[in-house]
This record gives sequence, C-alpha cells and structure tokens, in this order.
Amino acid sequence: MDLTYTEEEQDFRARLRVWLGKTLPELPAKPSPDDWPGRRAYDAGWQRRLYDAGYAGLHWPADAGGRGATPTQHLIFLEETERAGAPYVGANFVGLLHAGPTIAAEGTAAQRARWLPPVLRGDEVWCQGFSEPGAGSDLASLRTRAVRDGDDYVITGSKIWTSHAEVADWCELLVRTDPISEAVPKHRGISWLAMPMDAPGVTVRPLRTLAGSTEFAEMFLDEVRVPVANRVGAENDGWRVTMVTLSFERGTAFVGEVVACRRTLGELARTAKANGRWDDPVLRRRLGRLYGEFGALWRLTQWNVSESERTGGVPGTGGSVFKLAYSHARQELYDTAAEVLGADSLALDEEWVLDRLSSLSYTIAAGTSQIQQNIVAERILGLPKGR
Repeated sequence: MDLTYTEEEQDFRARLRVWLGKTLPELPAKPSPDDWPGRRAYDAGWQRRLYDAGYAGLHWPADAGGRGATPTQHLIFLEETERAGAPYVGANFVGLLHAGPTIAAEGTAAQRARWLPPVLRGDEVWCQGFSEPGAGSDLASLRTRAVRDGDDYVITGSKIWTSHAEVADWCELLVRTDPISEAVPKHRGISWLAMPMDAPGVTVRPLRTLAGSTEFAEMFLDEVRVPVANRVGAENDGWRVTMVTLSFERGTAFVGEVVACRRTLGELARTAKANGRWDDPVLRRRLGRLYGEFGALWRLTQWNVSESERTGGVPGTGGSVFKLAYSHARQELYDTAAEVLGADSLALDEEWVLDRLSSLSYTIAAGTSQIQQNIVAERILGLPKGR
C-alpha cells in the first residue's frame, strides 16, 4: 500500500498554504464570545471566502454543490486550516456538518438546489431541533407533534439544546407525524423537516451554559406551519433520515477538532516546559499517552472519512467508536491542561479553562457515551440487546 502523497495532493497542500497565508491576515477582528450576531457575521464572512476560493464543501459531491475532492484532499484541508489557525465553521456547524450533508444524501434535487448553495456561501445558518425535555438519549420518545393540514404540517411542542437557534435561519426539526401506540412503535412515527426560524409561532429562549455562553436555546413551537415540501424523506421515515444525520454528527463532524486537540497538546507541552511542570514525570507520561491517543484518533478519522466516501458519503457505525473515544480523550486533555496551568486553571479568561468546561458536555452531546457503547456492542460486536 502506497501511503505517500501524490504529486497532485502535494500541489493541493502547497496552493492551500499560499491562500491561507494571504487570506488570514486580511480577516477582521474576531467578535466577543457573547456577541452571537457578530459571530454569525464573522463565521459567514469566512465561509464566503472559502466559497469564492473554491474550498467550501470541498468533500461534498458535485451534484450537491461541492468540489468532489478526494478523502485525502479533505483531510489535508482540515490539517492545514487548523494548523494555520483559520476560523472553524462556528455558528453554522449544523448546516455545514449535519443538515447540509443529510440533505445532500437524502433530499430531492429541488431541496438540494434550494438549501445547499446558501449553506456553502454562508448566507443561511441552521440549528438543530432534535432533543426535547423528555427525549434526550431516548430521542425516539419525542412528542413534538406535526398534524397534516393540506400542504402544511401544523407543529406544536418544544425543543431543548437547540444549537445557535437565536441566529439561525433554518432548523433541522424532528417531529412526530404518527402518535406512539402499540400499533405504531415510537421509531416509526417520526419525520425530518426543514423549518424556517422566522415562521409565526416560533419562540427562542437562550440557555446559559456553565462557561457562560448562550450557544444553546429552548425552542417553543405553537401551531407553526411548515410546508410538506420541506420534509426530507418520506413521512414517518424520519428515524432513518435521523440516523444519517447522526452518522455525520458522530463520524465526520469532529474531524477538525481532532487536529485542534493535537495542536493544543503541543502547546500544553511547551507551557509545561516554560512553567516548570514538565519536571513532573507523571505529567510527562500523561502527555505522552495523550499524544498516542490523539494520533490513533486521527488515524481513525482518516479511516472514517475514507469509509464514508466508499459507502456513498454517509459514515457508518464506526463513527460511534470515534465519538466514544474522542469524548473521553478530550476531557482528559483539558483535565491535563488544568494540571499544567495550576492556579490559573480557575481563571475564566483563560482559553483552556473555557475549553475544559465545554469538554464536560462531550460525553453527553451527539449521543451519550452509554448510547455509543450500546451501538458498538449491538451493531459492531453483534452482542444481544439488553432486556
């Protein structure tokens, strides 16, 4: 097996480095973490630069508005943008990493033409309306109802942990189009809709996290009308479509963050050498073990991205293996950062401190670690389901 880069791939990396070196110094100052409208504008501006330069949706198929890049080119792009300190997808991570790929895989030609170009240009931002107060890990128990009325669904219910709802234009929304009953198992009565956030009856209330930010919100839906044409997939087939969305969320959406964590690990080692913590052999061993773990996660990332391309662009259950391992490795990384920082680990203006608080959610978000363990046990190892 030839693991070296081809001449074309090396040329792609060189051109990308030149573009990043020219473009990044031209970016405006990053807005305050609490200024979500400002952050949306900043993230959208970066996305537009990527679009104009031909780097937006690099790995998306051409019929979805992407460039049809190879998995290796996609990974090179992630490596180089992260190493250069380029902005991440930010406020539109749902559109670019969850909803967009789902629509590309499951949407009609008209739906792809309507929703994908604005996402790639940075013109429209999406949020995720999956979890409910009584349906988190057991997502199939959701009760937000959608009743068919002519060419519309009339939706009533509530969602929670709705990412970036206060600045979003659209929501990937799960609704119950068939009530739960003995005749209708809960998984089989769900539909996946694209809901405009400016529709009458939508109320958004921001939630403040442990770190003090408000990227999540509660969302209340009071007889909101959404066209039936906005349904992705067949009515009551939304659970299958949702599994596509979750496979992107767990399998490929975190790939840029793995590179960021590897960079953070190097910065931690340099800081430890500068402040004397490097003299602790236990800390050095912990940093070394984390270096090995994130190296393995990067290899798993490469495999997942390549596998998703081989299977038509949708990641498989290997994403659960990655998500499970990555969540715990990220938490340990920032616990180690607290050891390196010492007393400064209590200062909320330190970036690593905020990242540590954020890392606490990773074993819950996108499916708890317990859920991922069940998926690995049942779908990969073939173990029987618990009773």
